[in-house]
Amino acid sequence: MSCIGNSGDIHPALHAIAGDADLASVLSGNRNFDGRISPDVAQNFLAQPALVVAYAIAGTVRADLANEPLGYDASGASVFLRELLPTSGEIQAVLDEVLTPELFIEANELGAEGSAAWQEIPTSESATFPWDPDSTYVRRAPYFDLAVAQDSVAISGARTLVHAGDFVTTDHISPAGSIAADSPAARYLIERGVERADFNTYGARRGNHEVMMRGTFANVRLENLLAGGRKGGWTLDLIDGQVKSVFDAAESYRAAGLPLIVIAGKMYGSGSSRDWAGKGPALLGVRAVIAESFERIHRSNLVQMGVLPLQFAEGVTAATLGLDGTETYDIAPVDVSGGLPASGTAHVTAAKADGTTVGFDCVVRVDTPTEGEFLRAGGILPYVLDHLS
Repeated sequence: MSCIGNSGDIHPALHAIAGDADLASVLSGNRNFDGRISPDVAQNFLAQPALVVAYAIAGTVRADLANEPLGYDASGASVFLRELLPTSGEIQAVLDEVLTPELFIEANELGAEGSAAWQEIPTSESATFPWDPDSTYVRRAPYFDLAVAQDSVAISGARTLVHAGDFVTTDHISPAGSIAADSPAARYLIERGVERADFNTYGARRGNHEVMMRGTFANVRLENLLAGGRKGGWTLDLIDGQVKSVFDAAESYRAAGLPLIVIAGKMYGSGSSRDWAGKGPALLGVRAVIAESFERIHRSNLVQMGVLPLQFAEGVTAATLGLDGTETYDIAPVDVSGGLPASGTAHVTAAKADGTTVGFDCVVRVDTPTEGEFLRAGGILPYVLDHLS
C-alpha cells in the first residue's frame, strides 16, 4: 500500500540477484514505472490491498486465485480466496458501525488545533524560515542563486550528460523509491552521520536538494547510451573518460565550468513524477534538452526551471545526424526578450573529437509568451519574485 518507495526495502537476500533478474512486486499503489517502488524492482503488479496479501500468501503471481486454492486448512482442505474475502454486506455493516458523525467532528477538531505533540514542537518567531544547515531533510535550495536573467539564451561548449532513446519517463529522471546503499545520495547521508537504516526514501527527503540531485537520472532501468551498456544512473565523463555516476560526472563538469545538455528520443518526460524531473537536471547543470518530442507538461516544467527544450526537426534524430553524445555542443542565441522566441528555430553545432562538425536546426519549444518570460528571468521562481517585489 505505497506509491513512491514507502513500502520499504526488499528482503536482503534479493539484493544479490536484483542486477541479474527482473524482480517484480505486487502492491496497492497507483504507479508502475521502472524502479519507482524500489531501485531493485523492475516492475509492479497493481492490486487492491486484499489481493496484495493474497498473493503474498500464495507466494507467486502465477496462481489463478479465482480457481486455485490460496492454501489449505489444518485438515488439508482447500481454502479459496472467495471464502476469505468479505461480502459487500459485511463491509457495509462495519462501516455503519464505525462511520459516525462523531468521527468527523473529532477529526475536524484535531485538524484545526493539531495534536498535543504537534503543539509542543518548538517554533521560531521569525517571519522567515530558520534553515538548519545540519538538516538532512530540509535545506535551502539554490534555485534563485542558479537563475540567470538574460534576454537571449546561448549555450557554448556544452557536453552531454545523458544520451537516451525513446520514452524516457519522468520516473527515469526523478529520484524515487528507497535510497540504494551504494548511491551518491547514500554517500552524502553517511558522510553526515546518517545510518543505513535511517536513509528513508527520496520521497521523504524531497526537501533536501542535495539528496535529490544525487538521485536524478539514477533509475536502475535508465539506458544511457553514454554508459557503455551499463543500465542505471551511469554516464561517461568526457573530461577524464571514466564511466561514473551521473551526479559525479555532473560535478566534474561543474568544476570545469562546462554547461550540460541531454539528448533524447520520442516522448521525453512522459510519466507523473514531474517536479523533480525538472528541478533535478537543472541542479545538475543541464541547460538544454534536445529531443525528438516532449511530453507536454514536462516540456513546460523544463522551461520553468530555466532549461531550454529543443526539438529535432521532423524526421531528424541523433542517429540520422551521426551524433553519439561525445561531441561538444554550441547552441546559437535564442532571443526571448519579447516573450515568445524571436525565431522558431535555433541552430546547433556539434563538434566531434576529430574536428568535424555537424550543424542542424531545432524547433524552439518555448510555446507561449509567458514561458518566454520564465526563461528570460531564469525560471518561474525568479519570475514570480520579480513580480512580487
